[in-house]
Amino acid sequence: MEEVKVFPLSCVVQNYAWGKVGLDSEVAKLVLGGDPQVVIEDGKPYAELWMGAHPKGDALIKDNRISQRTLGQWIADYPGCLGSKVKDMFQGQLPFLFKVLSVNTALSIQAHPNRELAAKLHAQFPEHYPDNNHKPEMAIALTQFKGLCGFRPLEEIISFLKAVPEFHALVGNEAADELQSGVGNPGRISLALKKCFSRMMNCEKKVFVDQLNMLVKRVSEEAAAGKDTSSSNGELLLQLHSQYPGDIGCFSIYFLNRIVLQPGEAMFLGANEPHAYLSGDCIECMACSDNTVRAGLTPKYIDVNTLCEMLNYSPAPVSAKIFPSIQDPSDPCVYLYDPPVPDFTVMRIQIPPSVKQYTVSPLDCAGILLVVQGEASASSAAAFTDIMLRRGSVLFISANESVTLQVTSSTGMIMFRACCLL
Repeated sequence: MEEVKVFPLSCVVQNYAWGKVGLDSEVAKLVLGGDPQVVIEDGKPYAELWMGAHPKGDALIKDNRISQRTLGQWIADYPGCLGSKVKDMFQGQLPFLFKVLSVNTALSIQAHPNRELAAKLHAQFPEHYPDNNHKPEMAIALTQFKGLCGFRPLEEIISFLKAVPEFHALVGNEAADELQSGVGNPGRISLALKKCFSRMMNCEKKVFVDQLNMLVKRVSEEAAAGKDTSSSNGELLLQLHSQYPGDIGCFSIYFLNRIVLQPGEAMFLGANEPHAYLSGDCIECMACSDNTVRAGLTPKYIDVNTLCEMLNYSPAPVSAKIFPSIQDPSDPCVYLYDPPVPDFTVMRIQIPPSVKQYTVSPLDCAGILLVVQGEASASSAAAFTDIMLRRGSVLFISANESVTLQVTSSTGMIMFRACCLL
């Protein structure tokens, strides 16, 4: 039989504790949309949907004409589906992992290593760093999405050091003075910022827990009295402390930018960029790795020394952290999120209600397509049979294959496509 090159996937859900619960979760809603037989449990968190071939969450193939059970097995048997450039550059592996995240409570403060550090960490501590790949990633908001990302502008950090004595106590006078005196000298700023952050992260537990308790008590009393607590970032502090009481990560809000993405807006997180997701739903795409260096807001393994050594200590305003999408000049329905790494690109495909037939154009690489809104009948010379697409459907499209959609919904369609444009 001729090889089927376009087929639907059934993807793996990760039920991490920080996920939104039951049908509050966008992940759960998409899973149910894609397969109405699925039972969504009310009290269970549905945190991540993994669309790809990562060994910890290899997608199942939903086409009974294909003997291989998972996408990873199929790619191993037919590596040509990746496209020749991707197959050669990434040794016959799908280079990206595509996800949906539904965040209820904050994820850990973390950064991802570059390739060189990833190889070293994996060799030394394979139990904590499961592979030797880098993990740049991009988050695209589906609902309003909040996070922490990169170091704040210097003047904001200095103003928190002045306004929040408990924060100043952890950083110490010497490091705080060095930061103040580094203004206008980028090299000195970077070193002083590293010293401040490292001092705080390496504080003795009793010291920072005492300071944190004093700070939370003070801010809670101010808030109860109707006072403005913004100079202490009070609202976010109390939110994080309620989720992770006594955690050093609560103080990171004075170093890191707080970012709020509206639907369709994105942030790109390159190697060594400190970040934490706080709440909301997003599409995420990343290099195919699970390497994370954590430093707070987590019950998991914390590697403070590695984190403090590796971080990018470059202050920048929050506006610089929003990653723009660009309309594809050859297709007005397509918006490209094309980060400065070769491993992945994401397309947002928005088909207006007036368009009833649309072709998902061929690319010289494999892609994964997720339907977020709308319904269509999909046909492809490489599928041999029509595939019904609806909210939550996931489709694997081999390199150089196109898919024609007959749109049946009256509101148009919104889809996201992950690929690797070399």
